[in-house]
Amino acid sequence: MRIPKTILLVIFISAVFMVASVCAVSAGQTDGAEINKAVAVLHPTQGNHVSGTVYFSRTPKGIEVKADVMDLSPGRHGFHIHEFGDCTAPDGTSAGGHFNPENQPHAGPDMAKRHVGDLGNIEADNSGNAHYDRTDTLLKFDGRDSIIGRGVIVHGGVDDLVSQPSGNAGPRIACGVIGVAKD
Repeated sequence: MRIPKTILLVIFISAVFMVASVCAVSAGQTDGAEINKAVAVLHPTQGNHVSGTVYFSRTPKGIEVKADVMDLSPGRHGFHIHEFGDCTAPDGTSAGGHFNPENQPHAGPDMAKRHVGDLGNIEADNSGNAHYDRTDTLLKFDGRDSIIGRGVIVHGGVDDLVSQPSGNAGPRIACGVIGVAKD
């Protein structure tokens, strides 16, 4: 049985549209609407008590990151976006390494060459509360560099912003997954 060329053309075009739809969903665009906000709820890793919320908002200058984290030891703690939105390992290692789609060296958040996920440090006061607020030009909500579905990690130590590949920031004490937030 021979299939007419017009039917083959329709099948081919349908397949192309299906592939394009799958690519859009994997890039964080599920209905064609632009993502403007995202959120990650931080949960403690095993043996820790750290919790908090990280908000991401699209602005004309980039993605604004605002975080409030509680129950930290006083001082600075490494704060990064990691490659996987997987917080299932008791120690948070299932989130993988720092999100680094451009294969850059680890550095501080204001450096021209850095991991996309390098957000530097979050600093806790004597009560263990920390607030973070900065606008980042490398973070994106779409495309292959999208942070949607990635992990946010708070570390037990200070990110020295130099040591490779991750700033020698110590154990992972909190983990959260970045998801699309209601506008």
